[in-house]
Amino acid sequence: MRTTTTLRTRRRLALSAAALSAALALTACGGGSTPEDIASSANNPGGSGEFDGTYDGPAVELAYWNGFTGGDGPFMTELVEKFNAEHENITVVPNTIQWADFYQRVPAAVNAGEGPDVGVMHFDQLSTNAARNVIVPLDDVAETLDLSADDFTEEVWNAGIYQDQRYGIPLDVHSLAMYYNVDHFEEAGITEAPTDLESFTAALDALQEAGHETPFWMPTLWPAHLMFLSLTWQNGGEPYAADGASASFGSPEAVEALAWQRSIVEDGYSPANIAIDSQYVAFKNGENSITWDGIWQINDLEATDMNWGMAPIPTIFDEQRVWASSHQFFMTKQATGDPNKFEAAQVFLAWMSEQSGDWAGAGMIPARQSVRDSGAMDGMPQESIAALIEDMRFVPNFPGLGTVTSEAMEPAVSEVILGNAEAEAALGSAQEKATELMKNNLEQFGG
Repeated sequence: MRTTTTLRTRRRLALSAAALSAALALTACGGGSTPEDIASSANNPGGSGEFDGTYDGPAVELAYWNGFTGGDGPFMTELVEKFNAEHENITVVPNTIQWADFYQRVPAAVNAGEGPDVGVMHFDQLSTNAARNVIVPLDDVAETLDLSADDFTEEVWNAGIYQDQRYGIPLDVHSLAMYYNVDHFEEAGITEAPTDLESFTAALDALQEAGHETPFWMPTLWPAHLMFLSLTWQNGGEPYAADGASASFGSPEAVEALAWQRSIVEDGYSPANIAIDSQYVAFKNGENSITWDGIWQINDLEATDMNWGMAPIPTIFDEQRVWASSHQFFMTKQATGDPNKFEAAQVFLAWMSEQSGDWAGAGMIPARQSVRDSGAMDGMPQESIAALIEDMRFVPNFPGLGTVTSEAMEPAVSEVILGNAEAEAALGSAQEKATELMKNNLEQFGG
């Protein structure tokens, strides 16, 4: 049976089996062919076969790895099952792993030839894995699938690029949001979600007057640094240089942002020393009235009996900005090294991209504007968040970012919120450490 997927605008790309065979022979003989060489050989025109959005070759299995182990997991499982049901000669075999383990296991598995053919990772992991030759460029694949900057925000489209090559095909965008207890708001006489510093402070005061003593718990760990990034951008600051050469989160704008987070504790709106996830658990238990967390919490909240609402996080400073990330598809040399797998993988990515409206059920925002415009967000809890997608900001995509964040930024943010350090001193010291780490990364991975 011929396997097919409908592309918005079909494009045709010649797939050279001869070129692929030559690339594989070089690799097998130790010829030094890199994943980039293999991907280029697979994607360059000149062969007799043509990819037109269909696959009618022999039955093939695609190993598909992802980290959707939470409330988003069932939605991804359903999509994969639907794809398999519609494509008899392509079987996608999912392997779902906790994200922390995922990023440890993928490089080793790929190098051993036992990793995924295709997968999903957060955009800020793409550059590290590209630099390590774990994943391969997808510029020609994106062109084949008729995906271009016109259908995405600049932030999410550029997030998949490292050293002028595309390594990620955007699936979604997910950001922080403000969740609030509707019953608490009604008790306090709050009729609309706060949108700025004045209305947010007024809401906290009204909630306290209504008997909710600590209405907004400030976490000391996750997602404290995501709040810090959002507030820094709102205040006109940037955390890192775009080229990954230096950190800048010790700027006056960032210091003021973090000082505001600490003031929530000092002003009595939050208890001190809030452990990781405690603010969210407290929100579900009705102990606080407002929490800032990711839109990935939507399905978890919908499984509760509480009366909750959500809105964009308020603009505490001058600009409406919020931290966001993106899950992006990738391929490995295991897929591009086999003509049948490579062609089938493109069919899978094309189908998933067009079906990403269904992925909105996982609490995510489809990355494609055309999918959002088709009504995918209508009536969804995150609809008001998606409407502000142009205001979402991503950290720069450079290798080793995760280490820089966890070893420099996050500890400084935590120490200040705990009251153990002043924002200016803590961020200044952390900025120096981060810059040193970034310089080391440039030497290790290449600038």
